[in-house]
Order: sequence, then structure tokens, then C-alpha cells
Amino acid sequence: MVQRTVLTGARVVLPTGVVTDGRLTVEGTRIAGTAAGAPLNAGDAVRDLSGCWIVPGFVDLHLHGGGGASFSTGTAEEALTVIRTHRAHGTTTMLASTVTGDLDDLARQAAVLSELAEEDELAGIHFEGPFISPHRCGAHQPSLLRDPDPADVRKLLDAARGTARMMTLAPELPGGLESVTLLADSGVLAAVGHTDSTYEATRDAVEAGATVATHLFNAMPSLLHREPGPVAALLEDERITVELINDGTHLHPAVLQLAFRRAGADRVAFITDAMSAAGMSDGRYALGPMGVEVKEGVARISDGPTAGSIAGSTLTLDHAFRRAVTVDGLGVDEAVRALSATPARVLGLEDRVGSLEAGKDADLVVLDADFRLRGVMRRGAWVVDPR
Repeated sequence: MVQRTVLTGARVVLPTGVVTDGRLTVEGTRIAGTAAGAPLNAGDAVRDLSGCWIVPGFVDLHLHGGGGASFSTGTAEEALTVIRTHRAHGTTTMLASTVTGDLDDLARQAAVLSELAEEDELAGIHFEGPFISPHRCGAHQPSLLRDPDPADVRKLLDAARGTARMMTLAPELPGGLESVTLLADSGVLAAVGHTDSTYEATRDAVEAGATVATHLFNAMPSLLHREPGPVAALLEDERITVELINDGTHLHPAVLQLAFRRAGADRVAFITDAMSAAGMSDGRYALGPMGVEVKEGVARISDGPTAGSIAGSTLTLDHAFRRAVTVDGLGVDEAVRALSATPARVLGLEDRVGSLEAGKDADLVVLDADFRLRGVMRRGAWVVDPR
């Protein structure tokens, strides 16, 4: 007999709305049902979660590190540390994001990460760089940047052995549009980011197949009234999903609200862009080849030509969720879509994750009445037991 776990008493956030005093049943690794008042069977493991919320497990499209470790080191041990750190904060599905480096080194990283994706530890790989603008490189090493030659793009895709899910590039660079088309034709998300693109060139990239805006507003020209730049082009197009870093540092709350209300929850994916200091204390860390200093939770490049630049974040998605509801004034259902349903759809995984529905993976997060994390379940097993 497969063990049945029945979660009772909580407010359960379903695609159809919030069920008060709901009942969610898990059998093995899957959700068996979400009907309130469903009968209990002898032998069921019943967990009373009265006063809590149950929401789908979070999905992060853009994540570099955490727990003192980084995906860019190219070791399975560090990658697993990152994965475990963010799972403990509710992220049950994630892409491993790389940092600009030598192509051969990135290919070696991809070989390791692809094995973890094949083992269902990761949802795939996101290559951020090296095909980005030197004028908007942010926390990427300027000397390692290169134009997006489609042959080099293909080299990284081949190294990922079918597990590459997204690549961020600057489409205005030589080879940019051809590379966007190559990615789209290969079933890989082409993301516009770290770009100095104009409004018109960004629209060309969307027509060529780009579908994601990498951390909108950050590492791209500002929105100006006579030069709308990439921000306007990406926000206005219904084909684009926009990433937003909701940590209170990367975006002013008014700017986040502007983007969220323009795009809507079905086109916004809250991401962490977290580096190795996520889940850790202030101190000195690394982001790829770059030194980083974290003060009061804000990570910045500590030396070199880009010193002082924000270097990713120390955010975890449970904090992004709580901030969305308690600071930004979003509805719980909107936050759920931006942290779970929308990124799951972008990855083509909406049949498995992103919402609490019978037949889907039993990935869920338990939050208390103040939206602080109490429990995390992945594939039917407690990562963080709400007791």
C-alpha cells in the first residue's frame, strides 16, 4: 500500500481560488486530491495545518548559488549544496544558472549539471553569458565576454546534452539575432538580458524568437520617454515573460508594481538571481571568477573594473513570496502565479508542477498566517517538516 498523507485545516491555494479549511491528499510522490471534506481512510497520515497556507512549490528560472556554494564551480557536491539550500526555502524546481566564463570551462560545468538534471535534481541549465554586452556586464567578467557566434552557442547546447533550458544574451551584438533563432529552433528559451539594445532591436529579437526578459530593468538601458529601450519592448509584448528580482534592492517597489501591473501575473516570474551567499551571513564570497562582498544582505563586486556593481542577490523565494504579499500588496493568488505557475509554464512543466492539482508532483510549501515558511514537501517527502 502506498502511504497517504492528508493535510487538513489550511487555506489551500488552488488554480480556481483559495479553499478555506482545505484538505490535500498525497499518495506517494503525487497529489491525489484537493477536495475539501474528502473522507479519510484508515492508515492515513493526517497532518493538521490549521492557520497555515498551502501553496505550490516555488519554481526559480534564475539561480546561481546558495549555502556558500555555487553552480559555477562545476562540482556536483557544490551544486547539491545549492539545491538543498533553496529547497529548504521552498524552491522545489530550479534551473542552474552559470556565470560568464571560458567556453571550455562552461562546457565542463554543463556536463556536471546535465547529470543532475537527468537525475531530476534540476530542471535544466540556464547559461547567463558570455554572450552579453560589455556595456551592461554587471557582475560578469568583462575580459571573458564574447559575441554570440551561433557555433559557440551550439557548443554549449551540445555540452548540456539536451538539458539546456535557457540562454541569456544581448541580441544587438554580432550574431545575436541568428543565435536567438538557433535557440528557439532548438527548443531553448532565448532571454534578452545584459543588453544595450534599443527598442527597435529588442523588437527584432522578439520576432526572431526571444521569449524571456532576464531580470527586467537590471543590466539594461533605463526606460526613457524618448528612448524606451528594451524595457518598453519587453513589457509590451504578450509573448515575453519578464523576470523580476523582488528583494527590495534590485527594484524600487513602485517600479516592480509598474512592471507587474503592465505584464500581469501570467507574464511575471519572480526569480532570486541568488549567488553563494543566499542563506548565509554577510562576508566575502565569489560569483564565478569575481570577488563579492555582502553587507547587510546586499552582494556587490568587491574589486576590478566593475567594483560596486550589484552581484546577484542573497534572496530566497520564500522571502520573495512574503514580500510580494506583505510589502507589494499582491494577492496570494498573484504571488502563487508569479512564483510557481508562470515559471512552470515557461519551462513547459505545467503538467507536473506549478499548481496544486490531482496527478501533479506533490511539491508544496506550508506558510504560517504571516507568510513565513513552515514546511516544504518535494515529490511527496518532507524537506522541511512543518512540525
